[in-house]
Amino acid sequence: MPSRPGTWWRLAALLCAIACRGAFATEAAQPIPSPEELEARGTIIGEIRIVVGDVFDTDVEGESSWLYRTANRLHINTRESVIRDQLLFKPGEPYRHRVVLETERLLRANDYLYDAVIAPVAYDGRTVDLEVRTRDVWTLNPGVSFSRKGGENTWGAQIEEDNLLGTGRALDFEWQSDVDRESFGVSYFDPHFRHSFTRLGVAYIDADDGSTKLLQVNRPFYALDTRRAGGVYLLEYERNDPRYVLGDEVGEFQHRGEYYEAYAGISRGLEGRWVRRWTAGLTYERNRFAIDPDEPLGGPLPPDRELAYPWVGFDLVEDSFQERVNQDQIRRTEDVLVGLRASMRVGYADDALGSDRDALVASASVQDGADLRPGMSLFGSMSASGRIESGELVNGLLSAEGRFYWDTSKYSKFFASVSGAAAEQLDQELQLTLGGDNGLRGYPLRYQAGTSRALLTLEQRYYTKWYPFRLFHVGAAAFVDVGRTWGTDVTGAESLGLLRDVGVGLRLGSSRSSFGNVVHIDLAFPLDGDEDIDSVQLLVTTKASF
Repeated sequence: MPSRPGTWWRLAALLCAIACRGAFATEAAQPIPSPEELEARGTIIGEIRIVVGDVFDTDVEGESSWLYRTANRLHINTRESVIRDQLLFKPGEPYRHRVVLETERLLRANDYLYDAVIAPVAYDGRTVDLEVRTRDVWTLNPGVSFSRKGGENTWGAQIEEDNLLGTGRALDFEWQSDVDRESFGVSYFDPHFRHSFTRLGVAYIDADDGSTKLLQVNRPFYALDTRRAGGVYLLEYERNDPRYVLGDEVGEFQHRGEYYEAYAGISRGLEGRWVRRWTAGLTYERNRFAIDPDEPLGGPLPPDRELAYPWVGFDLVEDSFQERVNQDQIRRTEDVLVGLRASMRVGYADDALGSDRDALVASASVQDGADLRPGMSLFGSMSASGRIESGELVNGLLSAEGRFYWDTSKYSKFFASVSGAAAEQLDQELQLTLGGDNGLRGYPLRYQAGTSRALLTLEQRYYTKWYPFRLFHVGAAAFVDVGRTWGTDVTGAESLGLLRDVGVGLRLGSSRSSFGNVVHIDLAFPLDGDEDIDSVQLLVTTKASF
């Protein structure tokens, strides 16, 4: 049977196509170089894939039961567009590893994400495809809350959603009752207003002693290479401010405040290892005080104050970040600045702008960190603020803190911190206090007050492999706190001298929820102080750190 014309040519062409396709596939499937090599070769970013992981990974042993699958179905995952809007790079741009790492940090800063990793997944010798993998956490919090510190309880009931319909927006309705007031509030926050890095926040709180109204719209320096920033901040509030002696309220007064600010900032972005940012703005603040006829004052009535001033600011940031685990949280990736960050701001209030006095208003802060050796780090910070009025320092406050971390084993860490503060002619509505609410865990809240204070904390931390219900990573701590105040504050109370406590605590590191990173359950035993305080203090709090 004669062959059809062209059959052999078609067969040869098919075999050639298969061979060429195999050769091309071999060329396209080149090994992916290291991130540093990709950047050195001038590689261009190709496709960017977004993979948003569920709250629970049902492919992992222990998370495949119906309970976890149901939780995933009830949760609305973050939209891919929300993740894509936060990327600092686009297809067609040169691959820069530093920008990829900074994008991971930016994504991990969202409460609704547990972690974020960006990795190359394909390379053809010219372009590289990237995969952005994130994992959601549970963001709906309906129910009640409870915390206890300094011998006082805080109760609350709320409906909170930190990732509304997967958009990254937060909506909160909350009732709360604490030692100072009972209140109901509603707030809304959009960190990416109109698909940008502009932030929009509004809040209203109605309390039994007043109300609070807040509006903020700002575009911050969200990345090291951000060139422009600006925004407005509007706050009005009315409340009763209490005064404390030995943990007991001894008086209060009515306080009405207004704070309005607008600012703009410029930067040349990252230059070498440093970012320099300049800001300028205008601030107006007014404080009015009145006697509460039903309560004692507990000291003098603060004088009214009105300040309006333009100001300039400067910020310096070193690009020196490290990824760590078990630094201040439990089994969670932390982005730690092991470098210098400094800022300052200076303004001048004048009666021509509406101030009731002439005053130089200034503030400054600095922080730095260093690795002393592998597994051993030291961090320090200092801040100062105040006003110069008629040649005198008024409302001056100088504070400093040092933190030391030492990995004593794979599952333990020694932590030590020392902090202090000193005030000069503090505004009379303020108290510099020390107690169970700010580090002296064996004593009532706001137990001591004065013109200066110091606190030393020594803590041995332990990390376990226990992961109950795949919800919490469990840790523990044994601690010692030593602190005291000096001087006589606005109430006229005298310091009791050195105060010490010892204690133990349980730590629950949340891995599935956006509402607080570490739950603290502490038993603290005071060794000094007044005989009327309890011999055992129970503290239940949620904090951002261990």
